[in-house]
Amino acid sequence: MNLQGKILGNRYEIIEKIGTGGMATVYRAKCHVLKREVAVKILRDEFTTDNEFIKRFNIEAQSAASLTHPNIVSVYDVGHEGNLYYIVMELVKGKTLKEIIVEDGAIAWKWAVDLSIQIARGLEKAHRNNIIHRDIKPHNIIITEEGVAKVTDFGIAKAVSNSTITAFGATTGSVHYFSPEHAKGGITDAKSDLYSLGVVMYEMVTGRVPFDADTPVSVALKHMQEEPVEPIVLNRTIPMSLNKIILKAMQKEPSMRYQSATEMINDLEMCLKDETGSFIKPIPEIDEFATKRISLNYNDENKNEKKKEGKIDKIKKHFEKHPVQKWIAIITSFALAFVLAMCITLLVLNMGAKKDVPLPNFTGKTIDEAKTIAEEVGIELQIEEAFDVEIEKGKIISQDPIYQDNYTVKEGAQVKVVVSKGQELVTMTKVIGKKRDEAINELKELGLVPEVEEEYNDEIEKDYVIEQEIEEGEEILKGSTIKIKVSMGIEQVEVPDLTGMTEDAAKQALADAKLVWKSTSTVSDSSKGSGVVAQTVSPKSMVDKGTEVSITINTYSELKKGTIIINVASILEKIQNTGESGEKDTVDVKVTVDGEQVEFQTVSKDTTNFVVTIDARDTVEVKVIIDGSLRGKKDFNLNTETEITID
Repeated sequence: MNLQGKILGNRYEIIEKIGTGGMATVYRAKCHVLKREVAVKILRDEFTTDNEFIKRFNIEAQSAASLTHPNIVSVYDVGHEGNLYYIVMELVKGKTLKEIIVEDGAIAWKWAVDLSIQIARGLEKAHRNNIIHRDIKPHNIIITEEGVAKVTDFGIAKAVSNSTITAFGATTGSVHYFSPEHAKGGITDAKSDLYSLGVVMYEMVTGRVPFDADTPVSVALKHMQEEPVEPIVLNRTIPMSLNKIILKAMQKEPSMRYQSATEMINDLEMCLKDETGSFIKPIPEIDEFATKRISLNYNDENKNEKKKEGKIDKIKKHFEKHPVQKWIAIITSFALAFVLAMCITLLVLNMGAKKDVPLPNFTGKTIDEAKTIAEEVGIELQIEEAFDVEIEKGKIISQDPIYQDNYTVKEGAQVKVVVSKGQELVTMTKVIGKKRDEAINELKELGLVPEVEEEYNDEIEKDYVIEQEIEEGEEILKGSTIKIKVSMGIEQVEVPDLTGMTEDAAKQALADAKLVWKSTSTVSDSSKGSGVVAQTVSPKSMVDKGTEVSITINTYSELKKGTIIINVASILEKIQNTGESGEKDTVDVKVTVDGEQVEFQTVSKDTTNFVVTIDARDTVEVKVIIDGSLRGKKDFNLNTETEITID
């Protein structure tokens, strides 16, 4: 279906198709309301016939539209027109991470860590808003021209996974990045996204996915059953810290992975400072059913042995005389022994067991408030700190285990809380005068996101920074986008073709093209046309603005025939009116062109149509001399007329 030129929602004009995915086709479009270009994703036909899917699609897309973050592609609008269901998104100029890996193979590990931190920040924002992506893969991560990672397609994967339609064809590429629980059709949560991010990181530093096979089912089974080859085996240049982070993110058991994007970000940032990975904390498997040995010692009391033997003999003799009582006593003894054993067991268990207590919700509370609550319910807090752009300093960002209604933990259990250190500020450095790449790298090392604007500059060499948005020494929030202006050098302009123009027209054409007229020379050549026949700089060539251009004008023009009609009678009549008279019946008439005689005849005074034919170029001056006196003068432009009358 050709949608070019179609307008959706009375505002989005489809310009061109820019991509095709498993679930949607992407178009570049123009928003006529806000006067900006956007990306429009239109769902494929097979997804639009399922009402349940469409319902979920609208809910998830609207939820994704609430996310605003530098590392998330913004969703502006969602709607449908007829059977076309679409999402309007931010138009990002760049390449997908998959395209970069396919083109370049494994990428530098520090860049991979930087991109991973950005992706994790986007996920951190989504997870805090209870939005799980469920389809993190390089195809859904766009890297802008400035090196900013942006995650796209939030919400669509969930709509597909919950739909009654068969979405297998749409997920065949995604299965390489599925978490084990996703692959087996289980419940997916934030830790599933972190597993997929681990797979993406694996592919970034090795150039290949950890698990591959001939069929999607085989790939899914490998995610559930096999361990990946460690990335450091495939790429010896990566540090052990990054190797450990990737493997921790890709643990089969969700409880063994990173429990939040924040936790993963902290380790990734440390990875750039400590390449050993000693800071990475594994999550130990806890055996809740460890047993204890109880040792019992029995001592014979020899001094009482004889007394016991005597009593036993008496009992034996009694039961020999009364056998029924014997069996009653045996059964009663067993019953008492069983009850006694049960009581002892329960007593021991109750003495060693800890009671269940409700897990409080610490998120958003101050650390002092959290300590008070923890003390009241009898649990311990394990406190960590992290910078956060949204959560106020001193308040808790997240907790592990995550709070859920009616969730309990054992009394005395440890709950990990991450406390906000507030917004992390960095001091702006000076990048004016530095080359583009050097400036971009310096800003990235500070944790800032460079945004490059380009402009022509007659004084600053190409690719050098000429302006920065924030001045040197100012403090700015880490992660902020910083605009820098880079010189494109002297503006290049195209030289116009001046051939055939007059001198004035050529001068104006040069001025319009931001060029400078230098001089004009002339040539008279019958083999060339008129006007400009040569210029010192070739037409269509690209030169610096202000370049001087000289031109050559051809002054040669062809001879043209012209007719001069002289009304002698009319001229003589005017003479008579002035008082001049003559008695002769004839007069001598001489005609000159530009001072040269071309005709001389004696004609009657009554002649009204004395015709003279001439060959000349351009404009000439014609004079009529009668009896030695100038009686008529006129300019004859042979370029515009072929005949003149002098009377």
